[in-house]
Amino acid sequence: MYTKEIAVGAVIALATFLFWKGIDLLPFLFLAAFVGAILYFNSMRTGGKSFTAPSKDNKVSLVRLDDIGGQDMAKNELREALEFIRDVETIKKLGIRPLKGILLNGPPGTGKTLLAKAAAHYTDSVFLTASGSEFVEMYVGVGAQRIRKLFNQAKSLAKQQGKQNAVIFIDEIEVLGGKRGEANSHIEHEQTLNELLVQMDGLSSDEMVRVLIIAATNRPDMLDAALLRPGRFDRQVKVDLPDKKGRLQILLLHTKNKPLAEDVCLEDIAGDTMGFSGAHLESLTNEAAILALRESKEKISSDHLRSAIDKVIMGEKLDRLPSLQEKQRIAVHEIGHALLSEITTPGSVATINVASRSNALGYVRQTQENDTYLYTIDQLKAKIAVALAGAVAEEITLGNRSTGASNDFKQATDLAKQIIYGGMSTLGIVSVENVPSELLHSTMSAILKDVESYVHNTLITYHPTAAQILAVLLNKESLTGDEFRKMLPMN
Repeated sequence: MYTKEIAVGAVIALATFLFWKGIDLLPFLFLAAFVGAILYFNSMRTGGKSFTAPSKDNKVSLVRLDDIGGQDMAKNELREALEFIRDVETIKKLGIRPLKGILLNGPPGTGKTLLAKAAAHYTDSVFLTASGSEFVEMYVGVGAQRIRKLFNQAKSLAKQQGKQNAVIFIDEIEVLGGKRGEANSHIEHEQTLNELLVQMDGLSSDEMVRVLIIAATNRPDMLDAALLRPGRFDRQVKVDLPDKKGRLQILLLHTKNKPLAEDVCLEDIAGDTMGFSGAHLESLTNEAAILALRESKEKISSDHLRSAIDKVIMGEKLDRLPSLQEKQRIAVHEIGHALLSEITTPGSVATINVASRSNALGYVRQTQENDTYLYTIDQLKAKIAVALAGAVAEEITLGNRSTGASNDFKQATDLAKQIIYGGMSTLGIVSVENVPSELLHSTMSAILKDVESYVHNTLITYHPTAAQILAVLLNKESLTGDEFRKMLPMN
């Protein structure tokens, strides 16, 4: 148990004894250093690494497909591919070649690793995991040796556990499988990638242990074409951000072990979290539980969940406090955003807050009833109006603008470009690469000035209402969407 400690102690004792006897220790030190260097470089040459493999009792290996929410399409595609491994005899009768590799691609936090673990459970396979960066070394041949070791380890581990299947999961495969011949490519990288291709070509359904490679990436465009051809990564599964229905499924999974108050409506929370990944939603429920703990509450309320949404998006509240004048300007700015958001899209304001978080001095959180994937010119102009409303509100109420609108202006110009490149401007259908910069600028300016004029006229009309909201917001620091809407004349 303490072999290393005993060996070190023995060496120190021997060295002390020899030094006491007056023997020169320098040759021994040089010899020890030489032997150590040989052992180190030999370890580097032969890979010197063992890959992660959960034990039988490790809960990581017990992830099921039903435990993953919001990815019904990805799970169905994956389940179909895995059936080829589960029912080998049937597919042999039909002459089907089993899939060798499955590529999961999608944004970070969407559940690619969980799907790989669930695939191992579904097929009763040994599960080994590695990252693409683990095969990148400066020594030529080390990466290729590690690839061989990974495949050999998967097969030997399956035999030890009496299993017929093994799943190898390689995360961030773009690091290992990037395009050859690029500026960042080198001999060691190409040798490692070639070895992976050779190992995948050598996989056969007739072997004692059938090996399936599952890889994950959020940059499929960076992968070498040889990896993606049929016979290697035969199937690409898109693991995208969940829609509203998927977000509700994920929230239900992550709140199973959490006591929720009666006022909590997870469907509303799912609607307020468009763009959240599964990882974001898990963090959201965890942060809500932490907030309840801080307040010594026994149950998680709707307010806790909504505060957690703000924290996940914007970060924790900051200690620094703006001056009274700055706080007034921040409030005017955010009320401008909120008014145009509510006018152009009724019911879209979820929260108005002037408490500083991360890099935001204040913010308006918007929501929408359904996820939107296509936008018309009217919808894009409405989004531009919301972006410009903060600066215009400052100008109307305080007589000038501030630097706080710089990000809003960037958003507005990007939206104006979308109108132009989408063929919805006065230029008609255009080629993105061939639009002269002067013409692009003048067309963008015309779109922005037209929307800015509309925003100015609208805010002038609502100026008395904005003044009433300002007094309440400065006092409370935050308003919910329902509180804000009750103060509007349209209600």
